[in-house]
Amino acid sequence: METLRPFLDQKVKIEISGNETLRGKLIDVGSDIIVLFNGKDYLYIPFMHIQHFWGNQEDEEEYNETDSVPFNTTTLSVRSILTNAKGLFLEVKVAGKQSIHGYVTSVQSDYIIFYSPVFKIMYIPFHHLKWIIPYHTSMTPYALEYSMLPVNPSNISIARSFEVQLNKLIGKVVVFDLGMSEFRIGQLKKIESKFIHLVTAKEEVILINLNHIKTAHFS
Repeated sequence: METLRPFLDQKVKIEISGNETLRGKLIDVGSDIIVLFNGKDYLYIPFMHIQHFWGNQEDEEEYNETDSVPFNTTTLSVRSILTNAKGLFLEVKVAGKQSIHGYVTSVQSDYIIFYSPVFKIMYIPFHHLKWIIPYHTSMTPYALEYSMLPVNPSNISIARSFEVQLNKLIGKVVVFDLGMSEFRIGQLKKIESKFIHLVTAKEEVILINLNHIKTAHFS
């Protein structure tokens, strides 16, 4: 986006979805994503989650880069970053104040398959990724040994689209949006007209708009 390029190498302040404010130096601008250095990490932030953006020359913080930019791609985009990030440890932000730590195992047409040591195999739509932070090379999630971070095989085949993938979970107990609400945990009964029919623990049927599902994993 050419509108943001005049701010390259300058201190900026960004408000993203969820009323969160980020500060740092603008490192790069891609077709649908920017790179912000906050003094410690490189944050890859999709345009669609930027609510407000402005210069921040009053910021007295010094953002001295000690590492090279993690991803060097000819085309900087959400898809190219996720593709280059496969197998690398990441922190991703999708919902609320909680981040997810792990790594991308597959990039599909509108979602990624993400392995988390906590939540195991997860499905995350592109449009709900608020930011992506690559780990420093010496770090692993929760200081685990590499041998403890395998991608557990799943007997569920991979579909190209998020909706079709969720259809493969019909009849299973699923957890949406990290289970932050009791109405996001239950048996997936069907998906109809972009609405998920979920049966809660007390057998209440809840309809959830598919477009507002940020993450999905299952037991």
